Amino acid sequence: MAKTQLIEYVLNDIDKQKGVALPVHASLLERLIVRKTSCKNIHPNPEDEFSIEKVGPSYRIIGEYEAKFRDALRMERTPIDDPLMVEKLRPHGYMLLNGHHRWAAAMRCGIKKVPIKIINCATESDIETILAKSQHDKRASIDLDEVIFRSSDYKYLEKKAFIFPLSIRFKKRIRLGIPALLYNLSKSGYDIWVYARDFYSIDDIQKFFKAYSVHVDGILTGVDKHTQNKSEMAARLRELINNKYDTTLHIDNSAIVETHGKTGEFKEYEINVPEEDWAKRAIAIIEEIEKSGSK
Repeated sequence: MAKTQLIEYVLNDIDKQKGVALPVHASLLERLIVRKTSCKNIHPNPEDEFSIEKVGPSYRIIGEYEAKFRDALRMERTPIDDPLMVEKLRPHGYMLLNGHHRWAAAMRCGIKKVPIKIINCATESDIETILAKSQHDKRASIDLDEVIFRSSDYKYLEKKAFIFPLSIRFKKRIRLGIPALLYNLSKSGYDIWVYARDFYSIDDIQKFFKAYSVHVDGILTGVDKHTQNKSEMAARLRELINNKYDTTLHIDNSAIVETHGKTGEFKEYEINVPEEDWAKRAIAIIEEIEKSGSK
């Protein structure tokens, strides 16, 4: 597949899917069983830079993957080890979330099937439903990868609380004190929104936290992966959230920032304590904020 053929294929495929295909949630069984699919069963994401005609794919990156895949094929090895991240589409197929250049290289190498990992992402309608059902005017926003998850060799970890099949699909460990922090936020009347730049299935995240007896309301993953219309989508979501919540607590490793959606006013509270006391200090700050707000 030459460069011009690839561009034509991508643009034609996007045009065919427009107004017909829509993302849907895959069942746990499908996400466990389906590990490979045909390259032609995968559709490029119209919101990714790869698919934007004026930006387009990087042929240098495609070429590097293509050389790697051809070498593996010559040596009779599996050409692609890491699965492409995809989202199930109705009426058929999967939309790429991450891995466009590897998919294009596989197409150019004539590879028939590629490994995939099916992700259930939150849609705009999911978010609208969460906001409509919520009876709270406060939310807490926490980064999964930066604040909540930790490596298995980290010193201060919660004990594992989940079992098969989640233990097979989801090997993340959680920072000490996170369940207590989330419990206190819920008890204080906050909706809890977690987000990540990496892709995780929202149902996996829900089950993960449920195993620790805590609930999260909103789950946004792959936050910075989509670029076309990102500003429009982000603006729509920002408006929805700002109209819903008077107060947001952005919880980071070093501070909690209290912002007010309608006024834009903010106040920062530093978390400057040893790691083992991080959650305890974060909870104390939230209690301080609640007391000052009730006066």
